[in-house]
Order: sequence, then structure tokens, then C-alpha cells
Amino acid sequence: MLCDRREELTRLRVQTVNRLHQLLAELVPGKAKKDLTALQAKAILATVRSRDIAGKTRRRIAAEELADLVAVEAKMTKATAELKVLVRARDSRLMDLPGVGPVVAARTLADVGDIARFADRNRFASWTGTAPLDASSGEQNRHRLSRAGNRRMNHMIHIAAISQIRLDTPGRAYYRRKQAAGKTKLEALRCLKAEDLRRPLPPAPRRRRTSRTRQRAKG
Repeated sequence: MLCDRREELTRLRVQTVNRLHQLLAELVPGKAKKDLTALQAKAILATVRSRDIAGKTRRRIAAEELADLVAVEAKMTKATAELKVLVRARDSRLMDLPGVGPVVAARTLADVGDIARFADRNRFASWTGTAPLDASSGEQNRHRLSRAGNRRMNHMIHIAAISQIRLDTPGRAYYRRKQAAGKTKLEALRCLKAEDLRRPLPPAPRRRRTSRTRQRAKG
């Protein structure tokens, strides 16, 4: 329930920022960034000196949107702090992973439950939709994105992977090694996503090679 509330607040913040950005762009063209913070918006709004009725109305509405933004960000901060306490209370070590904060960790615990229910890493990757699908053709060995699995968990893993790439983490080193091996940026990202939160799980057991599989490998 608290995870859903936090995600709802995130969507509300995005909507508020979009409306505020549009108003500021009309009041002060070229100064408002799309990824606007409350402090930036406040500083821009302080420079506005509208004289006509339309300009004054825009400024008043922008001030109301700014107040809404401050309020929703305060609620987000409170919800995040509550999620952090709940995650710690579960004795989870998810937040020890680079790029995994309280929101991602809480959603993971809520959706995954007991991670031991997955027999191995491949089962978990398949459940989250991070297991790539073979899309090889001829001599090209390629994989494509899987649209199956839990898309909400897939999104959480995506957030963690992007955060790791931006920071100086083992995840970024892994991502760069995949690129150096010839994979595209998107393919390397998929590899990182498939590797991320499944690390606590054991690797998939190696299949025993029968006489038939040995013959296929030879021929």
C-alpha cells in the first residue's frame, strides 16, 4: 500500500512539474528547464514582474503550482523514509546494492516476497522479464527484449541499473565490459538488468549433456 502511494506521489510530481514548466516558459521564455526543481522554479518565479492581467494570472497560478510541488515533494520524502524503515525491519540487504534505494527495495520485497521461491537466477530473470530472448540470425548472435514477466519489477530493476551506470559502481564496470565485448548500449543494459537483483540467487544448474546433445554440438 505504501509503495503504491509513493508511486502515486511520483506521478503527481511529474504532472505538477509539467504544468509549472509550461507556465514559467510562457512567463520567462528559455529559462525553465524541463527537469525542474522547486528551488529552481522559486528562483525563476521571483524574477517575474508581470503587468498585464494575463501575466499576473499566469504568475499566480504558477505560484500555486509551486506550492503544490513543495507539498508533494515533502510527502514523497516522508513516504520514502517510512519505506526505508520497513525495509530495514525486514533485515533486507537490498539497499546495500548500488543503485537500490528504499523505493526500489520496498517494491522488490512487496512483489517478490520470499526470493527463495525461485529455484535459480534464470527463473527469477524469466519472472521479471529481464531474461533476453534469442534473436540471432545467420552468423549474428543477438538477443532482444522480453515483453513477458512482471513489468513493474522490470521497471524497478531498470531504475537500479541506470543508477549504477551513472555512478562509479561494479555495475558500471560490468556494463562497460559488455560494451567492450561488442554489445550495443541497449544490449549491455539488458545484461546488467539480468544480473542485478538476482545475485543472491544460486546459478542455474548446468544441464547434463546426453549423447544426442553431444551429437548436435558436433554437427
